[in-house]
Amino acid sequence: MLRQYELVERVQSYDPNADEAMLNRAYVYTVQKHGTQKRASGDPYFSHPVEVAGLMTDLKLDQDTIITALLHDTVEDTLATIGEVEELFGGDVARLVDGVTKLSKIEAMPENERAAENLRKFLLAMSEDIRVLLVKLGDRLHNMRTLHYIKSPEKRARIARETMDIYAPLAERVGMYEYMREMQALAFEQLEPEAYGTITGRLEQIRSQDGGQVDAIALAIKQALAEAGLKVEVVGREKHPYSIWKKMAERHVSFEQITDIMAFRVIAESDDDCYRALGVLHRTWQFIPGRFKDYVSTPKTNGYRSLHTALIYENSMRVEVQIRTRDMHQTNEYGLAAHWAYKQGDRPDGQVGWLRDLIEIVDASHDAEELLEHTRLAIYQDRIFAFTPKGALFQLPKGSTPVDFAFAVHTDLGAQTVGAKINGRHMPLRTVLHNGDVVEIIKGKAAEPQLSWLGFVVTGKARASIRRAVRQKERSEVAELGTLMFEEIAGRLPTKIGKKAIREAVKRLGLDDAEELMYAIGAAQLDDREVMEALVPGSTAQLPDEPDWPRQERAISIVGLTPGVGFQLAQCCHPVPGDRIVGIRKPGEGVEVHAIDCLTLASGIDHDWLDLSWGKRSQGAIGRVRATLYDRPGTLAELAGIFAKNLANVMHIAQTQHDPPFQVYEVDLEVQDVAHLTRVLSALRASDAITQAERI
Repeated sequence: MLRQYELVERVQSYDPNADEAMLNRAYVYTVQKHGTQKRASGDPYFSHPVEVAGLMTDLKLDQDTIITALLHDTVEDTLATIGEVEELFGGDVARLVDGVTKLSKIEAMPENERAAENLRKFLLAMSEDIRVLLVKLGDRLHNMRTLHYIKSPEKRARIARETMDIYAPLAERVGMYEYMREMQALAFEQLEPEAYGTITGRLEQIRSQDGGQVDAIALAIKQALAEAGLKVEVVGREKHPYSIWKKMAERHVSFEQITDIMAFRVIAESDDDCYRALGVLHRTWQFIPGRFKDYVSTPKTNGYRSLHTALIYENSMRVEVQIRTRDMHQTNEYGLAAHWAYKQGDRPDGQVGWLRDLIEIVDASHDAEELLEHTRLAIYQDRIFAFTPKGALFQLPKGSTPVDFAFAVHTDLGAQTVGAKINGRHMPLRTVLHNGDVVEIIKGKAAEPQLSWLGFVVTGKARASIRRAVRQKERSEVAELGTLMFEEIAGRLPTKIGKKAIREAVKRLGLDDAEELMYAIGAAQLDDREVMEALVPGSTAQLPDEPDWPRQERAISIVGLTPGVGFQLAQCCHPVPGDRIVGIRKPGEGVEVHAIDCLTLASGIDHDWLDLSWGKRSQGAIGRVRATLYDRPGTLAELAGIFAKNLANVMHIAQTQHDPPFQVYEVDLEVQDVAHLTRVLSALRASDAITQAERI
């Protein structure tokens, strides 16, 4: 553990103007506050914040960050308060300590919710000041180094999984590859102990049989470059166990089939020398096509810059080579932390633009599972590069589509997307993009995100935005239906209903506002009697138990047909009054009436089309719905009850799929019009027994 004077000397070695008295006071404060507390290892608890502060000095971070590292557990684990921290160490330190502290007050939550809430608070805190992230990464790294002291295997596994899923990828996204690699290695040891033991054993065996081969290859590379007049430093290393295991899993190969276990790093003096060195290596040894990557001219989003190539050395041995300058190397290993310069106010916001996407995802996520899914998609990196027609560069995960690209450019552009050109050609929106593609998004002012897009988009930002838009649209439609139903309900009351009566009804029902009332009515969360009683207390006392209005009979008339011409409603799309319709004239069969968006029409029909509309008195038709129910007793009865409550007569019902824990039914319903059918669907979606309901 660092002693007090050693920590101060470390800070002053790179920041001579650091406040020695303030650093000493912070060190003493954390020792006093943690007192006799012990860690699982048996060490004094204050050894942990001191070691985290030491990690921050390795990154040469500013004084406030070092003090935050020393104090980061005091508010959570001792009697210290944020007010006391602010009084002793200033507002900036108090804000940073508070940001780190908020991430830890969630232990009582279920695992997924805990992880999601942790991540939510984490992202919001670090969007305000990235130093919160740097301290938290240091905190997590030191905790991983001492994880083996925790006795509970379940707790060790949980912490390791959270580290692998969230903290290691975040370290990568800010370019802190040293932290990422060590976190992955330590988590891998806990999560896959057998695989870890096997791979480390094989690496040890190779090391013992190596006979200096790594040093020999490094020397050969250095000599080849020296003969070309290049002054470089060459270092050879093995890939770490997790990297090897991941490659084995992705390629479905054994350890013996991994041929590029050795990697070499060439440190050159300038960018030009990097490219010259690349040319020398490619002329000296055969390079492997498809393995060259230029991150110097096109850096990663986290600022990473390097040339990557793979060579076939003697005896068909494959080796990876990374070529970079010393400045690049420093930034690549420690990312944002390598050049964080608060004293000059030079905050490299361009390197953390992806944080804005993550914050947008936090705002759009509906629940814990969604947040974790979207954020993991956003922070893992396996990227391709695509361009706008004007040459702006965007990095996206492999497998991205034009819709992902549109949302990456701007959320509004993604929402208005109707088509795309890739390299000048019109292509489907589900087309997978490749490196170097030029993507032009075609937009429409009235366009809106489609639910079907979720079947092919891959970025967290796109998925979150689409789900939010679909939910808002559905809620808006249900509220609009609820407004119509409210007017009908209010019309049956003995008095005229004004704004005051609505406000009072909202209060009585425990709702937030009139809009929520309309949604609750449309979603069948409230029945007519509840609404009437809330509007005019006592008004339902004399009402019969069943509705006293007669059910209307089917009466379909179609405008646009020649008088006397017969017609039938198409069985493929089941149009109901309120749908926009067209007619298909078939010789000898009369006219078949289809909904305008019927898939049969989209497939192409070689018959005359007629522009039709419903007659004013058209009411009653057969609509078809598909409902997915939980496979448990009583769900089918609840389905039937919803139909009965909403006066939808079941004409035919059939189970089309039984795949425990779900069962799927298709039901033909006699409904009055689209509004009636929409009300039925809303009631189905509101039921806990039904996971999904849609019109066919």
